[in-house]
Amino acid sequence: MDQIDFIFDFNRTSMHMPTIRISDILEIFIIAFLVYHILVWARNTRLWSLLKGVIVILVFILVCALFNMSTILWIVERVFSIAIIGIVVILQPELRKALEELGRKNFFSNVLALGDSKAEGRFSDKTLNEIVRACVEMSKVRTGALIVIEQNHPLTEYERTGIDVDAIVTSQLLINIFEHNTPLHDGAVIVRGDRVVSATCYLPLSDNMGIGKELGTRHRAGIGASEATDAFVIIVSEETGKISVAQEGELERALDSDRLRERLRVLQDKHEEEAPIRYFARKAKVKK
Repeated sequence: MDQIDFIFDFNRTSMHMPTIRISDILEIFIIAFLVYHILVWARNTRLWSLLKGVIVILVFILVCALFNMSTILWIVERVFSIAIIGIVVILQPELRKALEELGRKNFFSNVLALGDSKAEGRFSDKTLNEIVRACVEMSKVRTGALIVIEQNHPLTEYERTGIDVDAIVTSQLLINIFEHNTPLHDGAVIVRGDRVVSATCYLPLSDNMGIGKELGTRHRAGIGASEATDAFVIIVSEETGKISVAQEGELERALDSDRLRERLRVLQDKHEEEAPIRYFARKAKVKK
């Protein structure tokens, strides 16, 4: 009760223009940055609907405080702490994803690696060409495919759900794996470096409410894997034959062979003679 009354207890005699410091301005920018990114993240989760309900409840509490409805305010004070715990329990999957995404940012390693050079990428040019060739061939005959390319985040937990393959990446192998009525065609293939490490892997389905209804389980699984990890996922639609890629929860659809090759070239991470600023600018451009 005292806390709610304190909101409306204004001491007019102490109102004055405070001294603005550099740290105050910095705090404003930090808070604005955090609030903006929280709202952007919440928009595609259940938290967005929950926020609308919370706003309605806060307006109701404000009206009760203005009209001094003491009984309702007393109930609100007693229920407040329980409601906070309930919100955390309800949003546990979303909060876990947000923390995992924050942990994958690698702020310090990115800064320290600005001047590093890499002589080799994540996979060879041969592997890149084999993946593109396989996707194009499967697209022509409308063979559904789900190829997950591992990056920095280990995919061990998903690899365990499938069958070990441990074979060099070739277009013939990928086409045979996803061929209809074959033992390994159902599920995803995980590629690590130049090798197919596992097939028939189960991936987490995305709960993003912004995904179109025309997209099926294969696309939702690909987006879900890219949300839970930093993996690069290639999806070939069985219904339309279109090639799509998912990365960081974003889906790019209807890629041709040149565009797919371009995305894989950036993923290959070969920038041994490229200036760091130009390298990251090129990666940002491809993300658009």
